[in-house]
Amino acid sequence: MSANSQDIKPAAKAPDVPPSDGGRFAIPPWLRRAAGISELWTFVILVALVAFFTIAAPGKFFTQYDLTQIAVNAAIYLVLGVGMTFVIITAGIDLSIGSVLVLAAVAAGEYNIHHGGPASSWGTVAVCVVIALAVGAGWGALQGAVVATGKVPPLIVTLGGLGAALGIAELATGGQDPAGAAATHLQNSLGFGKLAGIPWMVILAAAVTALFGAVLGATRFGSHTLAIGSNPTAVRRAGIPVGRHLIMVYGLMGLLAGLGAVMWLASYGTTSIAGHSTDNLKVITAVVLGGTSLFGGRGSVLGTVIGVFIPAVLTTGLIVIGVQQYWQDVAVGVVLVAAVYIDQMRRKTRERA
Repeated sequence: MSANSQDIKPAAKAPDVPPSDGGRFAIPPWLRRAAGISELWTFVILVALVAFFTIAAPGKFFTQYDLTQIAVNAAIYLVLGVGMTFVIITAGIDLSIGSVLVLAAVAAGEYNIHHGGPASSWGTVAVCVVIALAVGAGWGALQGAVVATGKVPPLIVTLGGLGAALGIAELATGGQDPAGAAATHLQNSLGFGKLAGIPWMVILAAAVTALFGAVLGATRFGSHTLAIGSNPTAVRRAGIPVGRHLIMVYGLMGLLAGLGAVMWLASYGTTSIAGHSTDNLKVITAVVLGGTSLFGGRGSVLGTVIGVFIPAVLTTGLIVIGVQQYWQDVAVGVVLVAAVYIDQMRRKTRERA
């Protein structure tokens, strides 16, 4: 049975809804099975990549240093990927995440520059974090409102948002990365600090992943997100405000882009205005590789975790064996196309079944 044929009913008429989803919707069994299969095949690909590079570069790959670097490099993309998972599950897309990250970083960085610069206090750091999160969430919610109320395709809305956010950031800075955008306190703690040998960047990304994995799998918000992607018409008939939910989903994506901006400032100490043009490609690749369907209604945060590490391992492994950077971009693009192709084949198989 296809996703569009699933009829969604209020809890009073659906006694089999598990209590953990808020009592309103049940995640269909076929959806759970599909997510499990997706996670399995992506995990096999990840293991195969690790095995290949370990054999190709014995003693140089899969060392503790490599694992730490892969985890740190993947942390920001993992946070962004969690938000993108929610967006794509609703059959949407967000191409603006790299620009929103830049805009949030510029807003926070400009405040820091004018309130102490690198030597700014913890109070200033806290305000900078709030600014980045607010700018990201506000921009995301605005895009969600246009998608929900203006009935404009998400592709067009977020493509426009990509250019607009980047343009505002460039106007504010003259197109140059300002000096002193990050406080030393922020860099020494979140950027370079560790807890029991584990970088704080990795811990933060893991906490965000666990939190929103639970939200998607065990709350009403997550159930509604899956249901909207499966059959928005049935959701509206059930009395669920689809438009308001989409605004919250895109707002969540923006919020996590703002958090990504904080993490970037902590790691690199600069806004890197020109350094995020391919963030959307990398994040969408990871989410689709993790089994989240571009047609909506299916996906999991666990799958996204695996999907994030596939390009990270691929890029690191290619560097270790001496492949040029340009070929790394080609490899990521090929992996994305292959993932979408496999997703379409799985979808057709389910429809025939």
